[in-house]
Amino acid sequence: MDNQDDLSKFLISRRAKLDLEQAGLPDYGGRRRVPGLRREEVALLAGMSSEYYKRLERGNAKGVSEAVIEGVSRALQLDEAERSHLYELIRSANAGAHPGRRRPTRKTQINSSLQQTIDAMSTVPVFVQNGRLDAVATNRLGRALFSEMFEDSRQPVNAARFVFLDAKAQSFYQDWESNTRQIVALLRAEAGRSPYDRQLSDLVGELSTRSDLFRRLWGAHDVREHRTGLKSIHHPVVGNLDLTYLGLDLASDHSLQMLVFSAEPGSPSHDGLQLLANWTNTHSIGVETTDQAATNHIGGN
Repeated sequence: MDNQDDLSKFLISRRAKLDLEQAGLPDYGGRRRVPGLRREEVALLAGMSSEYYKRLERGNAKGVSEAVIEGVSRALQLDEAERSHLYELIRSANAGAHPGRRRPTRKTQINSSLQQTIDAMSTVPVFVQNGRLDAVATNRLGRALFSEMFEDSRQPVNAARFVFLDAKAQSFYQDWESNTRQIVALLRAEAGRSPYDRQLSDLVGELSTRSDLFRRLWGAHDVREHRTGLKSIHHPVVGNLDLTYLGLDLASDHSLQMLVFSAEPGSPSHDGLQLLANWTNTHSIGVETTDQAATNHIGGN
């Protein structure tokens, strides 16, 4: 991935989303050749010279300070996820000239004690993923919930590949289009954090080649964090489920995130989740034992 090009296109895409009224600038009329703010207007709002901002938007991030990042974030009205992404893009653009500063390869497996912990959370589905959205680990109920995804024999099982390349995803997710946007925004954020992840580059290349929708959404440069929200799915065994999820970064490895799903007590979804748990207890769903998981879970970059 081209770090400087990604930085340039991200800034251009955010600038295009703002108009003069949103930015609080006067409109003196006249023809505007491109949508959104001009570079000079962003520079004015950020408190820097036009030439400096133009260099930054061309991907030249040399010597960019925290104050500059804050100024640009304020001018472009970036949310928390976008500001974090900007910081990572600037870090990566600078690191491109200094390969020794690149981040080390991230682990993509969990230890046996953590697997034992999520196995003990038997009343809620648990799903552990990395930034590429590979399935790193689940408990039995988590694997049962996403059983459609785990039908893919290709390893590692990947949420993005399921959403864009598996026809079953469009009936599994009740709001499939919203999930496609979320998936791409999460991968965009990960690309900013890990621009040298070869498997991530390969995944993006595969999805771009095989899915016109992915390619279009990828070009929008939207980013998002995966902290909390609602997933509405149609499960092949228990039907419709509206589940709240909570995303927790693992203290042992911040590149991994644990998603815990739950349903409102007394709701049809809560009853459905309980039914799924009962079904899971009486059916084999191919989940490894804790000892096996410690050695066989997805690993390596």
